[in-house]
Amino acid sequence: MAYPKLTEESGLAETAEAIRSGDMSVAYAVDAAIVRLESLDGPINALAVPDFQRAYETAKAMDEAKANGAGPNPSQPLFGVPMTVKESFDVEGLQSCWGHESCTDYIAPRDSELVRRLKAAGAVIVGKTNVPVDLSDWQSFNPVYGRTNNPHNSERSPGGSSGGSAAVVAAGMVAGEYGTDIGGSVRVPAHFCGVWGHKTTWGIVSKRGHVHPMMARRPGFVAAHDGALSIAGPITRNAQDLATLTAIGSKYPLRQSTKRLKDCRLLAITEYPGAPVDASVGEPTEAAINALTDAGIRVDRSSDLVPDLEGQQAAYMRMLNTAMARGAPGPNGERASATDWYDMLDAQATKEAEWARLFEVYDYVLAPPAPVLAVPHVDGDKRVFDTTTRINSEDVPGAAGLAWAGIATFPNLPSTVLPIGTGTYEGAQLPCGMQVMGPHMADLDCIMAAQEIGNILHG
Repeated sequence: MAYPKLTEESGLAETAEAIRSGDMSVAYAVDAAIVRLESLDGPINALAVPDFQRAYETAKAMDEAKANGAGPNPSQPLFGVPMTVKESFDVEGLQSCWGHESCTDYIAPRDSELVRRLKAAGAVIVGKTNVPVDLSDWQSFNPVYGRTNNPHNSERSPGGSSGGSAAVVAAGMVAGEYGTDIGGSVRVPAHFCGVWGHKTTWGIVSKRGHVHPMMARRPGFVAAHDGALSIAGPITRNAQDLATLTAIGSKYPLRQSTKRLKDCRLLAITEYPGAPVDASVGEPTEAAINALTDAGIRVDRSSDLVPDLEGQQAAYMRMLNTAMARGAPGPNGERASATDWYDMLDAQATKEAEWARLFEVYDYVLAPPAPVLAVPHVDGDKRVFDTTTRINSEDVPGAAGLAWAGIATFPNLPSTVLPIGTGTYEGAQLPCGMQVMGPHMADLDCIMAAQEIGNILHG
């Protein structure tokens, strides 16, 4: 089962090894990435904030340090590797406006913690990628940077809110990115663009320095906590690079099981109350599951251990809307009280416990990342969630698809998306991905399992 590739450019590990061995200079690697961005990005429009001059100066300094025996060291697995990050992460000296024209005057005074970690690992940040306004859509469009197109089909969305992230990776402009995810914002772009994405366990990757500019520019403001539900997660073109970026970003040591997929028990969840899946996603998903079972992998199709998904979705949407609004009044004019918030936390803890019981029996859960493949661009400034989505010839509320994001988001679980093939949606052949969910903190295990699944499907 094949899936479309746009590029044969090297990944993060290959580039790092070429630099380490002396086959490539940092300046060459960075200059080549800049050339790719300048030559390829025009019709895609994924790069929002370039930082080419500083990146090249950094590259030359790293080459000089390497020549003098000052690098790379074992703590720098990305020494000299060019990368981008999502526009919403603070990078010292660069604009971070989250798509708001009124916030283009905000210039980050310091790097976010994640960017500091990436730089400490040797990465060279060459720019930042496009997002929807307030990071709240499955498109990547705003009045400041314009619209990002899917590299596979310019009439389609690359996803959001990390749509620029997935687009630059899929098109081969850079080998890896870091985005964020609260409503599928890493997983859906990976799915739409045919690349790898990982939703990390909540809290393991710091989001300090990932703050709305309206708040960040307040005098004396310092964000000292990670927002509810939202995570930072990587997007790459292969599993090895995904694991590397996850480990670099994590504040905690991550366990890695030696258990092989053939010894695991998997559960496939392909139906969700109120969130139907289009055949363009359902058919490649079924084909992937059949390929796994043909390879001797045990995949159950139902279990009494699955939590009440309808109840979970309702609780997730309440918490999501409250978190995104930071407690401001909702569309009905009502504001969530402290009691309401604690009730949401109780509901979340209940689901966490229920999923933990399921993972005492199952090693991984397979699920679609979204109900459809890459959606056509929505006219005007409307969000995908404010319109309807065509699913199996019927119009379904766009927000219903968030259920497939919330399945891992609400219980704070890790989930890896890998490309599994293609489907035809609304007349276009497009990439399709699949989620591999695992227990709390089993991030590297999810990535490893996804890699083994990918080997079975594409090997």
